[in-house]
Amino acid sequence: MINSDPAHSLAQLSSHSSFDNPASKEKMTNTKDNKVEEVKESEEISKAFAAVAGVRKEVDKLSERIAALEVAVNSGTKVTDEEFVVPAELLMRELLKLDGIGAEGEARLQRKAEVRRIQKYHETLDKLKTINSNPFSDKHKAVSVTTNWETFDS
Repeated sequence: MINSDPAHSLAQLSSHSSFDNPASKEKMTNTKDNKVEEVKESEEISKAFAAVAGVRKEVDKLSERIAALEVAVNSGTKVTDEEFVVPAELLMRELLKLDGIGAEGEARLQRKAEVRRIQKYHETLDKLKTINSNPFSDKHKAVSVTTNWETFDS
């Protein structure tokens, strides 16, 4: 015998509903929790990408300054030590910013690449400072003095 009463069908449907089943409720809660975690992870990754991009932008500005120093030093222009110290300090600040960025996956790889880039610029500054401080570093402008000693027979 089939009961055609809609109220009875609705009651029967709700008694078998997944909302009343504790296992289904737990599954839905876990799904919600997983989605919340995924959103949090996504936000953290986005923040890491943005932070690395901010550092990259600052390093780009410093790279222009370093390139100008390189041109000046290679052309023989004497540059004050302060011109090397300031960009080196600014590079170190950017390196510290990168240290503070917690990143996973692709963001971590980008952070690592930026660290290497900063280290390369720092090495370039060190080399330029050495060249700048050595008056005989440019072979074309260096003067070589040799003495011909006269020997006496005794």
